[in-house]
Amino acid sequence: MIPSENAANSSMSRRTFGKLAAVGLVASAVPLHGSSKLDIGIGTYSYHNLTLDDMIAQLNALNISEIEMSRGEFMVMNHPGDDLFHAARTKLDRAGIRCVSYYSATIKDGQDLENALRFAKILGSQNVSGDATGNILTRIDQGCSQDGLTFGIHNHFFKGEKFAYENPEDVLRALAGLSNTVGATADVGHFASCGYDTVEAIRKLGSRLKLVHLKDVEASGGEVNVLLGKGISKIPEVMRELHRQNFAHLIAIEYEKEGDVNRDMKADVEFARKFA
Repeated sequence: MIPSENAANSSMSRRTFGKLAAVGLVASAVPLHGSSKLDIGIGTYSYHNLTLDDMIAQLNALNISEIEMSRGEFMVMNHPGDDLFHAARTKLDRAGIRCVSYYSATIKDGQDLENALRFAKILGSQNVSGDATGNILTRIDQGCSQDGLTFGIHNHFFKGEKFAYENPEDVLRALAGLSNTVGATADVGHFASCGYDTVEAIRKLGSRLKLVHLKDVEASGGEVNVLLGKGISKIPEVMRELHRQNFAHLIAIEYEKEGDVNRDMKADVEFARKFA
């Protein structure tokens, strides 16, 4: 997904480093049976090639009841109007789909923050995902706390560019001094693309996790998305760690690819549900 206007034209994909040991591969093939199910949903950027109506039809076909709204036309940098959000809310409610999180992209100033909070409330969301640096983080903390929302800092990979949040330590430094209202929206695909161990990243962020973007990538240093379990993001191990933490928030599958993704999304949902 696109975190800033400067990054808006970057290609969308990912992958990483190293190989799983043979025993790790065997272990990852065993479905989990935790005491409680993980909450599997979808990040709607996955369907950015579809109309909203066609996207909703696909979500219903996959029996998806919770999403994060992360389509580009809804991000604050594209200056959407309230009508877009009201119309989407009506359609989602009619389809029985809850928008539990709103992806704002970069929040640069007070106007972006005001818009993001208003948009999230129109959608009925409990969380806002995005990124911000500097003093605006304190204002995000205050604004979200006042409105009963949470905010998750989203990590990202951009080839050839340094992003403010590439590893868990970057996120944790930003969270120092902020209330628990502000935490992390952890994208495991981007962590892998940046060359970091996804399981260790999820473990380090621990209690500050607000949302997880479940994404697999072909290799570190790149952005090529692959089906869950086919790349280096260690998806089964990530799911085990989330079970260990009793993670109770949304795990949003994201698949960043151009063209028809319906068959691939069906495979990703089936894979994630095996480990939920």
